[in-house]
Amino acid sequence: MKAAPEDQVILLDVQRLDNDITRIAHRISSLQKGDRLTELATAAAKLRSELAAATGDVEDAERDLARLESDTATAQARVTRDTTLLANSSSTKDSAGLQSELDSLQRRIGDLETSELEVMEQLDVFRARVGDIEAKLADAEAARNALVSERDTEIGRLENDRASAVQARADVAAKVPDDLLALYERQRARYGFGASLLQGGVSTASGVTLTGADLQTVRRAAPDDVVLCPDSEAILVRTAESGL
Repeated sequence: MKAAPEDQVILLDVQRLDNDITRIAHRISSLQKGDRLTELATAAAKLRSELAAATGDVEDAERDLARLESDTATAQARVTRDTTLLANSSSTKDSAGLQSELDSLQRRIGDLETSELEVMEQLDVFRARVGDIEAKLADAEAARNALVSERDTEIGRLENDRASAVQARADVAAKVPDDLLALYERQRARYGFGASLLQGGVSTASGVTLTGADLQTVRRAAPDDVVLCPDSEAILVRTAESGL
């Protein structure tokens, strides 16, 4: 294929813009995956699970406390009733029975009140645990929300940069003859690079120094010959920097 040297040089700008577009796309993809966001989401999910368990402990303790308080109230009501009956009793046998029941009720009330105190202490611990987890969860969610906001802002900026690069690429590519651009696109699709500057005997696409034989082949090519890099298969663009 033949192409004017100045048209071949334009391909370097096309390649540069394609590199920019690819780099931006990779950056957007990386931000969308968001490793740190994943870590925060995992941490938040773990905290929610812990919060559910801790909240369950609080609810169980509250039920236990309510049951104990109800049992205590019932026992105290019986104490009040038996005390009244004892005061009005004229039977020694009945009085002895009532007194025995009162003694038993007082012991029962004492046991219930002791249990209430134990449950209240547990409840304080459980509620403190819930508060601690809620605070950690709030911090994790705040950090995630802030990161999402930063990510979205950065992605928005990158999308604008990509749109500008795509438009610039289209403008530059429009200056390249169709057949030359088609070859560039084909080589880039196959090998990752469509054009490579030969600079000081080194192909910039591959970073490899051309052998003496390859350089001789390039030297023998006419300025308007389209030469492919023997290493990267990209169009090898020759300029005054090529060292030929």
